[in-house]
Amino acid sequence: MRRLVLLLALIAAPLSAAPPASVAVAFDRSSQHTVLAEGLADKATGRKVSADDPVRIASVSKLVTALGVLRMVDAGQLDLDRDVSDYLGWRLRNPHFPDAPITLQLLLSHQASLSDGGELYIIPLGVTLRERLADPRMWDAAHPPGSGWFAYANINFPVAASVMERVSGERFDRLMQRLVLRPLGLDACFNWGDGCSAQAVSRAAVLYRATGEVARDDLNGQRPPCPVVVQDGQPCDLARYVPGWNGALFSPQGGLRISMRDLARIGQMLARGGRGFLAPASFAALTAPQWSAATGRGGIGEYGESTGFFCGYGLGLHRIGGGGSACRDGLFGDRTPRIGHAGEAYGLRSGLWIDPVTGKGLAFFTTQVPDDEPRGRSAFTLREEAIVERSRH
Repeated sequence: MRRLVLLLALIAAPLSAAPPASVAVAFDRSSQHTVLAEGLADKATGRKVSADDPVRIASVSKLVTALGVLRMVDAGQLDLDRDVSDYLGWRLRNPHFPDAPITLQLLLSHQASLSDGGELYIIPLGVTLRERLADPRMWDAAHPPGSGWFAYANINFPVAASVMERVSGERFDRLMQRLVLRPLGLDACFNWGDGCSAQAVSRAAVLYRATGEVARDDLNGQRPPCPVVVQDGQPCDLARYVPGWNGALFSPQGGLRISMRDLARIGQMLARGGRGFLAPASFAALTAPQWSAATGRGGIGEYGESTGFFCGYGLGLHRIGGGGSACRDGLFGDRTPRIGHAGEAYGLRSGLWIDPVTGKGLAFFTTQVPDDEPRGRSAFTLREEAIVERSRH
């Protein structure tokens, strides 16, 4: 018995000592290479992480959802400047500013006067978007839509996804496969819904909190029995779901599962100016500063504070490194403007960043990051800055 205990201790020791799972893939317009892959994708099995392992990439998902919207714009199905009430089939208004229309441009640039109300942006199956947005906690009472006020809110993207579903008649996860993921040749999916292969499921990177506790995606090689949040006591009956009722179901704001190799492919498409994937006008709208700290009326971040983290935003696209006295968004520390998006959830920090001039970029994630992880020289965490530094060598 004592020998068995010692053997188990020897087996467990290297697993417990393993660093947090971290992966980084550097790329340019025509090539990519893995510059970092360390730690375990699954501590229970001892499986090492790799650039092919899909992970819940958090808010980088917003950029990918925006690509889906713009593909529908290019197809003539959506207009960025049209009142989304026309698409939803019901009147969407901030009750404090009932005469101000809300557009996709405002939703995707976080200027629609919506608020998350804590975690009210997570809307379970059986509850509709319209019902949830009747809650006054979902609205900014001080700033009307289109006033130039930036307020980062996850709920903007479930609203945009509901518009996409209502117009297309397709469930969001399936629609994104058709519009974005399959055309780019990606083995990726939202919330482990339709699209990810069995091999991708078997390679899922488990998300662990800083304490080592499992936070998400401990799949044991199997798809989850229900890919959406369901009300307590209710069945997971997606067959009865009507597209457009609840665009939050497949987490368009944060639920994309994708490997760093595939995320880098998205970066390469953006580095090429969207050529062959987006019309030039759509790419310009995506990347242009729809809101800027230098010219806007101000703004707040995800937790209601202004830290210099958000200084420029396009359509589901974060702009960093542009400078400004109050800006602390220089993750790379070289005063080079970059486009992309950051992600943070369940102990993960992630990023997809592209220098549009040189076409060079980096796709990365790191796990087990404490909520109170210290900031570095920028508004990003020390861990993220360390990933960037290690990727330079």
